[in-house]
Amino acid sequence: MKPIRLPEPPESPPKGVPDIFEGGVYSVIRRAVIIGNGFPASENQSFGLVRALGLSEKQVLYRVTRPRGGINEWLHWLPVSIHKAVYYIIRQLFGYSRVISRRRGDRLLPLTTENGGSGGLSSILEADVKGIVNMARETYEKDGPLLIVACGRDTISIASSIKKLASDYVFVVQIQHPRSHLNRFDLVITPQHDYYPLTPAAQEQVPKFLRKWITPREPPDSHVVLTVGSLHQVDFAALRSAAITWHDEFAPLPKPLLVVNIGGPTRFCKYGIDLAKQLVASLHNVLVSCGSVRISFSRRTPEKVSNFILKELGSHPKIYIWDGEESNPHMGHLAWADAFVVTADSVSMLSETCSTGKPVYVVGSERCTWKYADFHKTMRERGFVRPFTGLEDISESWSYPPLNDTAEAANRVHEAIAGRGWRLRP
Repeated sequence: MKPIRLPEPPESPPKGVPDIFEGGVYSVIRRAVIIGNGFPASENQSFGLVRALGLSEKQVLYRVTRPRGGINEWLHWLPVSIHKAVYYIIRQLFGYSRVISRRRGDRLLPLTTENGGSGGLSSILEADVKGIVNMARETYEKDGPLLIVACGRDTISIASSIKKLASDYVFVVQIQHPRSHLNRFDLVITPQHDYYPLTPAAQEQVPKFLRKWITPREPPDSHVVLTVGSLHQVDFAALRSAAITWHDEFAPLPKPLLVVNIGGPTRFCKYGIDLAKQLVASLHNVLVSCGSVRISFSRRTPEKVSNFILKELGSHPKIYIWDGEESNPHMGHLAWADAFVVTADSVSMLSETCSTGKPVYVVGSERCTWKYADFHKTMRERGFVRPFTGLEDISESWSYPPLNDTAEAANRVHEAIAGRGWRLRP
């Protein structure tokens, strides 16, 4: 008797087939844990990736918190675990009655609570390695593997420890370059300008005896995903929703609508009132080609910069400056603007505006140095941005393929998880 040859199973089971026929619940990632550091720019990247992966309704945020206030402002260069240990010793030495640890003039300032006190951090789950590892193990049989997404320097040790202790139960993605030992993570997602130190131009800027201390020291390997800018939550669905939400406020405005986003100086993009004067002069020059202008500041905008712009532009009939009190119009701006002017300091602001495919003009990029100068060079060469000179006709539109880093990174996460023998299923 000839043996009966059974047909090969289909490559993709039809919809509605139970998980047992798809490789079991143990191979399907249905949930995500985000390890945050309390900084919106970093946490927004993690939220954006999880959103792009379809797990935003099944995510939990844990946060690495540092002690705040007083002497703690001088200890932020320490690894977070050592910082907390030093803080504990200080409190043991001086008692728990909000002991003085810093002076401002003759005024004595108390320490704040470890979880941020009035900042609201105490309402967020503390990122405890042991607790997350136990949760991943204990819920594995019922809920399958766990996706861990972390971003920022303070999250590195937490995420890598979870990977080390629960590697069979988790898939760990670290956003932003962890500087060393990339094999501690399943996937690293980082902007390509983080590898600027390896370029000949960067090597010439660093004294030879210091080069071995500059990171990264090796080119990216196969489990490093390079992006142009930062990840974020701005996609077509988010813009469409914002267009509906902000319709009544923005639809009646005269066109073209120019949105101006002003950040604040950073270590590698230094500026002050000089850039504010340059920006104001350039805006005056382009007002004739604008129907309306909306200006907003960030949390990092120096008061002297915002005050100067309010004084110079606040009374102009075409210009509205967001006061920070009403609902944040940022998503409405992205959806309804015809063009943008953005200060050069914020990679995340530029990444979001360039995801719209609309004209983006940058002011102050010539003040940026090191890898941030390289970032701006890439953005210009790829046609995402143009310098803001004040000679522009805002009514003349131009476009480019929208910057799509978040979706492209999500595709790489899918591929890497598949290589592990798992898959994502929202």
